[in-house]
Order: sequence, then C-alpha cells, then structure tokens
Amino acid sequence: MLEQHRLVTVTGPGGAGKTRLAGQVARAVAGEFADGAWLAELAPVRDEAQVAAMVAAALGIPEQPGVPTGEAVARVLARQQLLLVVDNCEHVIGAAAELCAGLLQACDDVRVLATSREPLAIAGEARYRLGPLTLPGPEEAGDGGGSEAVALFADRARQVDAGFALTGEAGAAVAQVVRRLDGMPLAIELAAARVEALGVRQLADRLDDRFALLAGGDRLAVGRHRSLAAAVEWSYRLLGEDERRVFRAVSVFPGPFTLEAAEAVAGSGADPAVLRLVDCSLLTPPWAGPDGRSRYGMLETLRAYGAGLLTEFGEQDLARAALARYALGVAEEAAAGLTSITGEPAAARWLDAEDAAMGHALAWAVQHDLDIAARLVTALGQWWVLRGRLAGQQPLLRELAGRAEPGSDGWCAAQFLLAWTAFDAADLPRSLQRCDAIIEVIGDRGPSRALANALAMQTITLCNLGRVPEAAACGRRARAMARELGYPFGQVYATNNLAIAAYLAGDLDDAVRLLRQAAQIPGIPRTPARGGGYLLTAMLAEAGDLAGAEQAGAATLAQARDAGDMDTLGDLLRIMGDLDLRAGRTGDAAAHLHEAAQSELPAGKWSVILNVLETCGHLCAATGRPADALTAWAARETFSQQSPLEDAELRRREGARQALGPDRARAAEQRGAAMSMATAAEYALLLTAPGPPPAARAPAAAGLSARERELVTLVAQGATDAQIAAQLYISIRTVRSHLDRIRDKTGARRRADLTRLALAAGLV
Repeated sequence: MLEQHRLVTVTGPGGAGKTRLAGQVARAVAGEFADGAWLAELAPVRDEAQVAAMVAAALGIPEQPGVPTGEAVARVLARQQLLLVVDNCEHVIGAAAELCAGLLQACDDVRVLATSREPLAIAGEARYRLGPLTLPGPEEAGDGGGSEAVALFADRARQVDAGFALTGEAGAAVAQVVRRLDGMPLAIELAAARVEALGVRQLADRLDDRFALLAGGDRLAVGRHRSLAAAVEWSYRLLGEDERRVFRAVSVFPGPFTLEAAEAVAGSGADPAVLRLVDCSLLTPPWAGPDGRSRYGMLETLRAYGAGLLTEFGEQDLARAALARYALGVAEEAAAGLTSITGEPAAARWLDAEDAAMGHALAWAVQHDLDIAARLVTALGQWWVLRGRLAGQQPLLRELAGRAEPGSDGWCAAQFLLAWTAFDAADLPRSLQRCDAIIEVIGDRGPSRALANALAMQTITLCNLGRVPEAAACGRRARAMARELGYPFGQVYATNNLAIAAYLAGDLDDAVRLLRQAAQIPGIPRTPARGGGYLLTAMLAEAGDLAGAEQAGAATLAQARDAGDMDTLGDLLRIMGDLDLRAGRTGDAAAHLHEAAQSELPAGKWSVILNVLETCGHLCAATGRPADALTAWAARETFSQQSPLEDAELRRREGARQALGPDRARAAEQRGAAMSMATAAEYALLLTAPGPPPAARAPAAAGLSARERELVTLVAQGATDAQIAAQLYISIRTVRSHLDRIRDKTGARRRADLTRLALAAGLV
C-alpha cells in the first residue's frame, strides 16, 4: 500500500499490534527512501497543540522563532525523501490529521505511515485494518493447531511460569481464553501474566464475570474496544485498593518514571504497589534510561485507562500538581549540577531522561501555578540552551511572560530566554527590546541575577548592532553585579561579552586578557567556559597565534561534542573552518563549515548561518571561485545587522570583483542578495559539500530540457508539486512524472538535492 499511497493508516483497537506492524514495515522499506524511515511517537502527548512539536523533536528539528512548528517541520521535510511513522494518533486525532495533511501538501517526497484506532479521515489516506491474531478452531486444543494467539499466550505464560505446558486441560482452557479475548495481543499478555497466580482453568472461569461487568456501558467498552477494555478492567479489579490508587497516580506520567518519581506522585510507601503492578503486567519491568536510572513504563492504553480513573475519582488535579512539584525538584537539582564544575554531564542526561515529564509539568504549571512555572523555566533554561532546544519553548515562554506579573521571577526568566531566542534568530532589535524591558522594570530594585543576565545579553546584542561603547558600559555593569552577587555564571557570561566589546573597539590584547580572566573565575560553569573557549580561539587567531588558537579550539570542540553542547558547536565548527583556511587546509575547512551549516539549518539558528556564509566566501575566494565568494558574501550581508565592513573585508571583496569584472561581479552579488535565508543556507551546504566544486557539478543539469530546468528552478524556489502544476498549467501527475525523469537523469533524489542542482547550475 505504501508503494501506491502517500498516507497509509493502520487501524485497529488498542493492543492489536499496530505499532509493531508499522515498525516492521518501516524497517522493510527504509532503504527505499534516501533519508530513511523516522518514528514520531505521539503516545506521551496530552495536548493536541504539542503534536507538531513532538514530531519535530523526533526528527531533530528544533522549532524556529516566529514560525509555527508544523510549518517548520514541513520546510525541513520538503527537502528530504523519507518515510515518517506517526504512532498512536488516536488521542490527538485532529492535530495529527492536520499535521499529516500539511506534510502531504508541502512535502511531495514524504510518505506517512500512521497508526490509530480510527482513520485520520483526510484526503489521500489509505486504510489498512489490522485484524486479531489467528485463533484455534472450535475443535482444536493442545497446541492450538498453529494458532498465533495460543502461541503468544504460551510464550508469555512461560515467562512467569517456566513449567507451563499446553497439555490436556490447560490446552483446552488456553484455547477458550484466547477466543474470549478475540485474539488481541495486549489482552492475551495481561491474561497470561496471571497464569502462575490463578491457573489457566480459574483464569478462563473469571472471564465471564469480566464481560458481564463491562456489558453495561463502561467508559472504555465501546465497539471493538470491548475485549481490550475487559482485559484492562479485569486486571485493575484484581488489584488491592492501595495498588489501584498507585496505578491511577502513576498514569499521570507521560513517559517512563523512576521509583522515586512514583513515590512523589503516589505517596511514600508506593514501592510495593509498583512492584506488584509490574508483576501484573500493568507496568513494564524497569530498564536503564539515558541517565542510568531504572525507569518503569506503562502502555499507553493502560495509561489512558488510568487517566480516566483519575478523573472519575477526582484525583486528576492532585496528581498533576504532584507531578509538577516532582518535576520542579528534579529540575532545580539538575540545574545546580549544570552550573557546577563537574556535574554538567550527569545533570544534562538526567533532564534528557525526564524530558516528557518536564514538558507536561511546565504546560500545567503555566496554567495553574505561576510560581512553579517560573521556577521551572529558571531551572530548565540552561538545559534548553545546551541541547539547542530553546527556540521550541517560545510558545510557553510567551504565555508565561503574558500571564506573569511584570518584574516577577517568571516574567524576567521568560523575557530573558525570549531575548536569547531572538538573538539566535538574528533578530537583534527584538532581542534588545526584551532586554530593555527587563532593565526598565527591575533596574532600580538593586542587584539581582535577572538584571545581571539582562545586562549581559544586552551587551552582546549591542555589540552586534555596532553600538560598542554602550555595550561595554552594560558589560561592566553586568560583571560587577554578578561579582557582587557571587554569581559565577553571570560573571563569566558578562566577561565573555565584554571581551567581544573590547575586540570590536580595537583592543585585541584587552579582549584576550578578559577571556583568560574569565577562565580563572572560581566555580566557572562548563557552558560559559566553552563559550569563552570559542571566543579565545577566535581572538588568538586574530592576534596571529594560530597554534594557540588551534589548540584552544580543538580542546573546546571536543568538550562541546562530549557535552552535547549544541549552542556552542556551530560557532566552534565555524571558527575551526576559519583556522583551517588560514593554514591552507581548504578540505578540512569545507568539512567543518559543512557540519556547522548542517547542525544549525534545522534549528534556524541564523546568527551562526550568517557567520558560516561569511567564511564560505573566504573558502571560495581561496579556492579560485570568486563568483561563489561574492554570492555568499552578498547573501550574508542581506541579512546582517552588523556595523560596516572593515577595510580588510572590503579589500577581499574588491579582489573578487576585479577577478570577475564588473558585469559578472554584479550578477554574482545580485544572485546572493535575492536569496532567502533558507536558500542561502542550502547554498552554504553546496559550497562546502565533499567532491568537486559547484561549477563542476552544473553539467548534471545540462541534459535537462527547458521544461525540466523550469521545474528544477521552481522546486529550488520552494514550490510544491501542486503549485508547480498550477503555475505551468499541467497536472500534478505530469509534474511528478517530470520530476521522476529529472531524478533519473541527475541522481538528485531529494528536493534539497534538486535545490542544490539548481544553485550549482545558476538557475536560482
């Protein structure tokens, strides 16, 4: 079906094996897609508004400032050819349908395999009904005659009772049980888990009471859900009262949880009940998470059932509040580790493992407890920055900033982090506006960390706007305040930014001195220390100490990779590319710049992309490609808000213009100035890709007809198949037929490949 349809939805009741089937299909066909197969698991999502964010996270696409998440996902996937598996859509069916419809419209080379209890009900969808496991015939007993349902029951029963055998009466009873359970895998597994405690015969006898209980219209007993609902309800009724209470409480967790977490939401003494729930197959056995802590899991069907019970018993608000308090405790303890000298790696991995709980707790707290929300944002901010995930938090940050009292801790934290995202997006005026708002509201209250942070951010923003004297004044004030407060992070952050101001003021020696001074501050956290390492690398290079710069850069780059520091990585790769160029290692320079662009393009971190474009221009100039150099520089300057170019940069550009002549130079610069930021980023990837330079790859388009070249140009400009069809007055089928021939001729399978082909051939 995937060969014929772009969206296939596997439907069936909960526990039918939809996820397993989708995973098997994806593994089987992944090799047919240039960018493979990717899984987006929607089970942890409780709010439909978070569906697009969950898919973006699964694909490694951080949300872009000012761009709806679904649109950001579509922009990235429009350049790729892949299979997206969207699992467990039923509880967010509307949002899942909207997202998939948008992807089908905007991403012509993406196919979607969805799993849900019901179809998405959108145009172009093909439905695959997943039936139950095969059942034994009426007269079959013993081994069930090859029945899949009997084989599953026997396998799971042996896991709890090694001596279990399908013989005599047991075989007949098993056949009866699996028939009554309609061959549904989850129901069978839950039943088999009780073999040791009840025996097969007693197990079969209890099924009558269970079905009778649910026949009266229980909340989950609707249509084809009755067999699975019966299994879940029956398992729940077998629990003791304390075990039931704990089951309801832990269903509030959106993902895996530790025993300590279970106690936090269910109360002390929950341990025995959790262990019992594992025995009853209502929780999965613990496994080690990314932080090394053992975590339990709950199947989504069971979690949804527990959530319904929480509401029925009036316990939902208490459980969510308890989860928020637990998340806050973890976040604040981890935050202390992130800012310590040695605790960063473990703290970051801890927050990685608690990601789902943190997001769930923060979303609740913004609506119900602004104090907890403020403390969570303050605690999680550094982790978001470290993992390159800050931009994705903008909706919640904006909501918190709008709901919190101006000048409160939550308001200040949200404004500061929003200023940071604006800076990353190269929106310097907006970043400065956020900082100014904080300073205006709390500037006369005396020293505080919030004020020191705002002043330090204001420093770097003013530097990039060319207002260096103002920047230096802000930086000195921020550093003095952080020192007075005993705030190492703020002190290092401010000193690093002061070094940038000193460099821009022409005092390179003072800049280096400030950076070395920052590195000696007691208790220096690792994140700003790596930022200082990057700046020191750049300053040493400017001072002509290339050996010292390479040593500092290599050490800092290794630290950033080890820490998963996505905030520093792109900058470091860019400066290492610059050092490679100075040493004549153009191949290494291209590799570093290519990796920098690849790491920052999905995140839309345009501040780094702009610097990559600048260095790409130098790479092209050094390798005899003056036209590409001028195009890259023009693209960069179109979006840059920095001060005018220095004399050395002006001389480089003039040299490239002279090498080309006025007409060709003007055309190259006009080409760059006309590019969008996304196209310019793709251009940077093209300029730094392994293999021959772009001009040597252009002949790949030479064999295309005029109509085919027109199609390639439109693809490169971001048009979908439908838009191309409308513009050229042809059918979508004809467009796709043309694109298939183009791919056969050029080997460009992805839309991103076609974009680069168009760029290489000068079609855009």
